[in-house]
Amino acid sequence: MDPVHAAVTIVPNAIDIRPEETIMARLPHITSKDQVDEKHHAAFDSIVASRGAVQGPFLMFMHSPEVAERVANLGAYVRFEGSLDMRVRVLAAMTVAREFHAMYVWGAQTGGARRLGVPEATITAIRENHSRGIPPADADIVEFTRQLLRQHRVDDGLFKKLHGRFGNDELVQLTTAIGYYTLLGMTVNACELEPADDAEVLDLSTLP
Repeated sequence: MDPVHAAVTIVPNAIDIRPEETIMARLPHITSKDQVDEKHHAAFDSIVASRGAVQGPFLMFMHSPEVAERVANLGAYVRFEGSLDMRVRVLAAMTVAREFHAMYVWGAQTGGARRLGVPEATITAIRENHSRGIPPADADIVEFTRQLLRQHRVDDGLFKKLHGRFGNDELVQLTTAIGYYTLLGMTVNACELEPADDAEVLDLSTLP
């Protein structure tokens, strides 16, 4: 497989953080159902039907097709369905990506954040590991995610605040989204999945 070179989308006010080295996945990309056993072709086809192609972390998950299919079912709800506001989802996903230094996930989520109108100041704050300049409602999502990942618990006051905002169902949806993106982050890191060609890339050598 030819090496895939990391690149950066040019966005106004964005920081070019292109790494010098070439990044290459540790496992082959699975992009065709001919690469998996025939009994798993239906799983492959279902992922293509829901996402347009086997891509991103599923290039790695498809080495275990049953895992891929089950993760895809959860991901479809977390990403595309459910009632949780999309801005909340992408803020949580970016924060998970930053906490795990998950370069593929970071690139995918910052692109989505910009399409949703998340300010560059917010993206920069998450990248640089602070909360300055993040609107309070967004900062609560970032802090909730950071506390779960760093402390493995959430402060009572913050929990009550978000429970009042979201209620039982959406608070569980938010927590599940954090868990889902944590799973993606661990997978892309273990497999060293290279960022998409047009994605912003975290330069791990410069992160605080």
